[in-house]
Parts: sequence; C-alpha cells; structure tokens
Amino acid sequence: MSKIVILTGAGISAESGLGTFRDENGLWAQHRIEDVATPEGFARNPDLVHAFYNARRQQSSAAQPNAAHMALAQLQAQHPGEVVIITQNVDGLHEKGGASKVWHMHGVLDSALCAACSHRWHAAEDMHRRTLCPSCQRPAARPDIVWFGEMPYDMEQIYAHLAGADLFASIGTSSQVYPAAAFVHEAQAAGAHTVELNLEPSSLVSSFAETRFGPATVIVPQWVNEVIGQP
Repeated sequence: MSKIVILTGAGISAESGLGTFRDENGLWAQHRIEDVATPEGFARNPDLVHAFYNARRQQSSAAQPNAAHMALAQLQAQHPGEVVIITQNVDGLHEKGGASKVWHMHGVLDSALCAACSHRWHAAEDMHRRTLCPSCQRPAARPDIVWFGEMPYDMEQIYAHLAGADLFASIGTSSQVYPAAAFVHEAQAAGAHTVELNLEPSSLVSSFAETRFGPATVIVPQWVNEVIGQP
C-alpha cells in the first residue's frame, strides 16, 4: 500500500484526558454548541467563547500524546510510502507524538485568527475580546477554530489526498459530522481499502471494508504493527 490516508477524531485523544464532544462530564457538556462553537455565538458573547477556548487551550497544553498518537507517528516514519494524517482534532497531540504531514481541518487551539484582516499568530494561553491583532492592531482576535457553519480548512488538498489513497483509515470518529463523514466514500471511489478503528461502531460502520473495535491505545498500535509488518 503506497499511500495511506488517515482521518482521526476526538476518540484518539480521549485516553490522553481530553473529553470527546459527546462526553457527559466534559467541557462541551457545560455549554450549548450554539453559544460556543458558531460565529453567531461569538458575535453574541465573545467573552464566553474566549473563556471556553481558553479552558480548552489550557487543558490541551497539559495533555500528552498516547500510544495511538505515537503509533501513527511510527507509521509515518517506517512506511515506505506516504502517510497523511487528516484530523478533526484541534489539540496538537499528533505533532507532540512525533507526527508530521498533519492536516488540521478544524483548526488548532494554539493559533489565533484576526476576524478583521485574517492574520494568524500563536495564541496566548488567555485571549479576550481586547486582544489585539499583531498585524492590524485591531481588537478582533478569535480562536483559529472552524465553527459550525464555517468551511473546514484545506479541503482541496484533503480531497486530493483521498483521491490518491490506497488505504484509508478512520480512527476515533463518530462519522456524524460532514464533510469528514463522507471521506470513506471518497476513498472508496478512489479504490482504497477502508478500515474503521473505533471504541464502538460509528454510524457509517457498514461503509468500511474492515473494522477494529476497542481502546485506541490498544487497537491502533496493533494495526500499525500489521501494516508495517512487525509482529
């Protein structure tokens, strides 16, 4: 298999202590999506949105990559072909675990974006409505995160990678949020073998040619060892 394309979701980071979108006791459970993850919510109450993402940024900065993140980095290092990681996660744990060629389709927590001039810079741990853009000096800073209703980043490049995939793996994602949920079909159309690795079956489990279920820190290293031919 010369080109491997991997999609990861919140499930791969759950064992690093970062709650998934649907966890009952996580940060998300304390807020409505409409209030903290939409452009309209930010316009209504930027203080709330900044406080929410400040908390996520602090939580993420303290988190460490787990065995699943490091296994994917190992796959990139040892597979003779190309290994591309596309992630819905904003935590940066793939890079902490040694991965490269990571496409962050939903943005990253450690980046700030100017809503006025689109300049990007490294986000401070605590941002607020008075945070100035270092380029235009306007107080228009927002998290560099793709919110509901916004277009994910780098979609043209991502679709190009999917079109060239020989193997497509979906890891730790519920397959309920589009366009990422349709990636398996894009890869199938390109003739790729498809595999789902998840704690439990996703809503699109029947679309995959192969499935593995269990904790990411167990099944992902096992799968990687099989792909690179290690016992």
